[in-house]
Amino acid sequence: MQETSRHAVGIDIGTTTVRCVVGHIDGTTGVPTIVGVGVAQNNGMRKGTVVNLAGPAQAIDDALGEAERMSGYQVDAATISVNGAHILSTHADGMIAVGGANHEITRDDLARIEEVATVGKIPANREILEVVPHSYKLDGQDNIKNPVGMTGTRLEIDAHVVSVLAPHLVNLQKAAEKAKVIPSSIIVAGVAAARAVLSEQQIENGVALIDIGGATTSLAIYEEGDLQFTAVIPIGGINITNDIAIGLKTDPEIAEKIKLEHASAMPRGEDIEISVEHNKQTYNFSTGEIDEIVEARLEEIFEAINKELKRVGRAGKLPSGVVLTGGTAQLKGITEYAKQSLGLAVRIGIACGYGGVADNIDKPQFATAIGLMLIDSEANEVSKSNDAPRGKNVLSHGTGIISKFLGRFKA
Repeated sequence: MQETSRHAVGIDIGTTTVRCVVGHIDGTTGVPTIVGVGVAQNNGMRKGTVVNLAGPAQAIDDALGEAERMSGYQVDAATISVNGAHILSTHADGMIAVGGANHEITRDDLARIEEVATVGKIPANREILEVVPHSYKLDGQDNIKNPVGMTGTRLEIDAHVVSVLAPHLVNLQKAAEKAKVIPSSIIVAGVAAARAVLSEQQIENGVALIDIGGATTSLAIYEEGDLQFTAVIPIGGINITNDIAIGLKTDPEIAEKIKLEHASAMPRGEDIEISVEHNKQTYNFSTGEIDEIVEARLEEIFEAINKELKRVGRAGKLPSGVVLTGGTAQLKGITEYAKQSLGLAVRIGIACGYGGVADNIDKPQFATAIGLMLIDSEANEVSKSNDAPRGKNVLSHGTGIISKFLGRFKA
């Protein structure tokens, strides 16, 4: 019998902007078609952290309402993003005895060893978002990717753990619930963007996803099919806008226009006068000044990225290079700038091939919201097969979302 079609929802709760994407999931093929999109300005967060519940709650409500009207769906649950410098990436390992000589490893064994590997290693004020197993060892046999069904008595794990400050996670959930939407999963923004734009081959070879958002820059490094490292730098596109406003002694609204229409990541080698129209007035500026201001802030962002890459031994050593997402990825010349700064191949990540109204959002700033929608679809499919309730409380150790779906990235 044909399965009834369903929907999936991703809400990217950015510091400056909230973006919502609704996908219609075909009941036969499981393929998503984007049928609803909503965008709203967010005024209640700083550098990825909630400082006023009313701000993000209203922005979520506005963006979701717009997407609901476009899609015709009424949404009560969604997969949402989390961001901010409080996100911590750590290594964990552990060992357990699993039974007699004929014991077959089960998923319960995997859950138990994840708990053993992480207990006492994450501060009490932090919540584990994800445990990503890199490899298992069973009775001395190492480099095992999935031991379920194998026979053994001693199981070991080597894993990557992503955690966030618990109060921030609670506040993010409260903001969503004030907008009458229950978070079914909470995913790191950079990981969600990676789900939308990285291929399976890139994840296997080694690649860095860099999402330059409004107030933060997220880094997610993948290699050998797994998430290896995550970090969030508290600098983003809004800092470039503010620098332009201060440097050119102009309003932030005009500075944003300058950034979007005239700024360049690469020096142009000539000083040209440009004009900007705002409120029926014309303002003149020089490209030389603009380039100097933009370059200074980009240098800070990419130096911080390079520092993180060096910290984990991946600087200049990722065969599939770097994929840029986020609004700042639209800055003219940024691919060439990033290539020179990081010494790696660079391309812009755009999620495409989802039909519907997707043509309206084939831009790098929508990668996170689309990735969240895809993860929501996959999580919904798994919870349905396990008879798990939709819209569960996500504040529990290890949602398992990343590890479950790394193998299902769009090829």
